Amino acid sequence: MLRQFTSTLFLLSSSLLSFLVYGQTATSNSQANTALDAMQDNGVILLYHHVSTETPASTSISPEQFRVHMQHLADNHTVISLSNMVKALRKGESLPDKAVAITFDDGFANILENADPILKSFEFQYTVFINPDQIGKRKNQLSWEQVKAMSREGVDFANHTLSHHHMLTRQPDESEQQWLARNTMDVMDAEQKIKKELGYSLRFLAYPYGEFNQRLKQHFSELGYIGFGQHSGAIASYSDFSALPRFPAAGIYANLNSLKTKLNSLALKLVADGSQALELPYDNSPPQLAFTQQTDDTRNTQLQCFFNNSVMKPEWEGEQMTITIPDKLKPGRHRINCTSPSKNLRGRYYWFSHPWFVPTQEGTWLD
Repeated sequence: MLRQFTSTLFLLSSSLLSFLVYGQTATSNSQANTALDAMQDNGVILLYHHVSTETPASTSISPEQFRVHMQHLADNHTVISLSNMVKALRKGESLPDKAVAITFDDGFANILENADPILKSFEFQYTVFINPDQIGKRKNQLSWEQVKAMSREGVDFANHTLSHHHMLTRQPDESEQQWLARNTMDVMDAEQKIKKELGYSLRFLAYPYGEFNQRLKQHFSELGYIGFGQHSGAIASYSDFSALPRFPAAGIYANLNSLKTKLNSLALKLVADGSQALELPYDNSPPQLAFTQQTDDTRNTQLQCFFNNSVMKPEWEGEQMTITIPDKLKPGRHRINCTSPSKNLRGRYYWFSHPWFVPTQEGTWLD
């Protein structure tokens, strides 16, 4: 009986490994373990704004298409709360394979009107990043009564600053210390208002417009905040929790075919020295990135980076990769995405994104 059980267990284990490891050639145990570890130490965060057909197309998805997204998640992924995803990864605990968290920015009323009924039908948890000074004061915003009712039903609410300003904006003659103090007061006041109205404080901060620099993210991390951007990529226990990536899933990014690849992505571990530029001056030089890849489940020769629909060829020196953008960047928000296929998990790609933010000549920031 014991021999029969052992034989059955071996067959089941072999079937699982065959499912995970593609191709007919044998793979080393270390590589297979790396792939399995990546599946458990990995999550994807989706970002939405409007769920409506009457709002700006660039940040909107129709209720019909949103339902299609949610049905795909129900059929192929495990949706968990953002809080549980972050908590597990920070503790080094395993997540379900293909774990996904759903987030919304800006607290629009159409989230409750159009998205919430769909999310409830699937019993999906989600998080809304709000601007407390706009709640109940603009026609297209949720009211505090609605926010409280949604919170009682399990929706999480978190900090998106008081009124959704460009955090990188400097006032005339404002020192860096004054600029940082002003932003600190804004974020802490917003956090306090959320706590006063809802009774809890997640200390999650979604940077408005996805804009941040090294000083901002370091400072708010020291204050105990988890930061979220709008650049793309999966997250893992080794991710930068001061600026976690999220995949935008509305507007031009709403297409489910391309979204499927992103939902199946894995966090690519590229290690830099911490001095990589994020905020660039108006009259900037073409930026350069230098990283060391630390993922056994990929091949350096298969890593590709994409910028403005162009493929950027990395230059390798040993294990260090250098990417140089050919031209200086215009005012606005930019990002480079790097992907590399898994050796062992069919159809899954490791993904990394690095953003840059450039002001206008007058020092203002584009919406």
